Amino acid sequence: MSSVPTTGPRPKLSWSDLAGTRAGIWGLGREGHANLRKLLALGAEPVLVDDRPAGPVGPADSRRPVLATAEGGLAALQRCDVVVKTPGLSRYRPEVAHLTRQGIPVVGGLGLWLAEADLQRVLCVTGTKGKSTTSSLTGHLLTGLGYRCMVGGNIGAVPYDPANAGEFDFWVIEVSSYQATDLPVSPPVVAVTSLHPDHLDWHGGVEQYYRDKLSACSQLGAELTVANGDSALIRERAALLGPRVEWVREQDDPGAGWMDPLGLPGRHNRRNALIARRCLVALGIPGAADAAALRAAAAGYQPLPSRLTPVGAASGVTFVDDSLSTNVLPTLAALDAFPGRRIALIVGGHDRGIDYAPLAAAVTTRGAPTYVLTLPDSGPRIRAQLEAAALSPVPPPALAQRHETGNSVRSNAMKPGSHSVEDTASPPALASRTGFAGVTDCPDLAAAVAAGYRWAQPDGIVLLSPAAPSFGVFKDYRDRAEAFARAVRGLS
Repeated sequence: MSSVPTTGPRPKLSWSDLAGTRAGIWGLGREGHANLRKLLALGAEPVLVDDRPAGPVGPADSRRPVLATAEGGLAALQRCDVVVKTPGLSRYRPEVAHLTRQGIPVVGGLGLWLAEADLQRVLCVTGTKGKSTTSSLTGHLLTGLGYRCMVGGNIGAVPYDPANAGEFDFWVIEVSSYQATDLPVSPPVVAVTSLHPDHLDWHGGVEQYYRDKLSACSQLGAELTVANGDSALIRERAALLGPRVEWVREQDDPGAGWMDPLGLPGRHNRRNALIARRCLVALGIPGAADAAALRAAAAGYQPLPSRLTPVGAASGVTFVDDSLSTNVLPTLAALDAFPGRRIALIVGGHDRGIDYAPLAAAVTTRGAPTYVLTLPDSGPRIRAQLEAAALSPVPPPALAQRHETGNSVRSNAMKPGSHSVEDTASPPALASRTGFAGVTDCPDLAAAVAAGYRWAQPDGIVLLSPAAPSFGVFKDYRDRAEAFARAVRGLS
């Protein structure tokens, strides 16, 4: 992969500029199909290319062939005036560099839309985690305050898709790190919810990921970034946050009862709600500073699925789906959302090589009983880091302060590779002074649910918060969540 930064000037093309051009569409996922519909609406006949084409695409009466990238597709893109790339294709792929050297702009659909949007009515929300929840609740509050709002981007609706045409007062757009590299402009207000290593394979390294993610805050038009002030990683990179920053912390506005109807658990979600409110104030929304109006607007909010979602209970044990947790940060937040509760934590999945030491430190210093069940492929590596952390004689000071240790219980650490909660080993040095109850590798999700259920009785929580993507075993996080719910139903 190339390591050329993407924080410099970018081609400022709009969808209107593509009318009459020979345009290529590279990647036919959800956004790629929206790109096709948009270009067809502009009267264009695009070239369609995908790494793994699944056959012709388009309306039933005019299906269009799709070329494989490695089998004539790249050559076809080289004959285009512009290439609209799907976000999932890394901007650092050598093919992108090759097209750029040929003088062919490689752009993204969201950037093309922003280039001609009324940016005063657009809010972009980014962050490693929390961006979907913050986007959805911001949109809910705007709707409750009487505005027509589209919540889209990475979270759902593609704002430029002709299939989503309508009249809107505001657009709340979730921006992934992939999409951020496509943006030639920033709206005046951008929110950053969190920052943690993620998608390192796409970006080619952690610092490049940070730069790409935060580049959404500093393009032409940027004025204010509303940022998570509790994140040391974000504060250390304040210079990347644009002309002006307002910090929001989870302890701000301690009497903010307006958010109670949202029903969102955890301190991180409290901060997400405060970020949403601050963005509404920055957008000049009447009612954003009125607690009574906000409380009324908050009523009826439906939390997004697989984000600390209860999916069942049996014998006093509650089962919570946090399948969207694909790295360490949301799993730490999930543990914090249930202070003092007995938790059987299910972690592991596709191994992207991220550092699980922070998760291990948090689990092994947590005061309440915590038992970890790991899944392939990253499970053995997570187990190794947990065991190493548990053997540490002294907890890291910051984590020891952050996680309660007053209600510590004697640990019953699991033997590596065991699948029975009765199979125990001697308590490690640190774990014997906290609630860490051990770690077990499980062959699959159903086995982990069953083991967690046995251990969590009579009143604990079985928490699926994998800190890893679902690729390989599952189609996506939704498929993993459905498998979790099936395993829970199978216990009865």
